[in-house]
Amino acid sequence: MTVERTLVLVKPDGVQRGLVGDVIARLERRGLHLVGLKLLRIDEALAARHYAEHVGKPFYPGLVRFITSAPVVAMAWEGPGAVALVRSTMGTTNPATSAPGTIRGDLAVSIGTNVVHGSDSPERAAVEIDLFFGADELVAWESALAEWTVGG
Repeated sequence: MTVERTLVLVKPDGVQRGLVGDVIARLERRGLHLVGLKLLRIDEALAARHYAEHVGKPFYPGLVRFITSAPVVAMAWEGPGAVALVRSTMGTTNPATSAPGTIRGDLAVSIGTNVVHGSDSPERAAVEIDLFFGADELVAWESALAEWTVGG
C-alpha cells in the first residue's frame, strides 16, 4: 500500500470542547504518524481557498462563519493509505449515521459541528496540506514502530 499524507483539521467545536488529544490519540492508534501540527485561526481568505468548491452553495456562508469562529488544529498525517484510514476513523459526515467507535460517531453533535475535517483523496490532501503548511513546517521521520504498523 502506498504511503500517503493527508490533512486533518480539528474544527472549532472540537478545539472548544477539548477533543484535540482524543483525535490525535485515535489517529496514532491507527498506526499513522504526525508530520505537521499547528494551532491557528483561519481567516476568511484561507476559508475561501479551503472551501472553494462550495462557493455559491446555500451552506457556504455558514461554513466560513463556523471555521473562522475559533481556533482550529491543523495536522498532516502520514502512513499507508492514510486518506482512507483517516476517513474511516472519522466516520461519516452526519454524526447521526456515523458508526460508534468513529470520531464523529462518538464525539460529534451535528453535521454542522462534526469535530473534524479530513481530505477526501490523495490529490485533495496535497492541495489542502499546501494551504495549511509550508514545506519547512512538515517533518519527515521514521517511526520505530513502522515494522508493526506498516508491515516491516
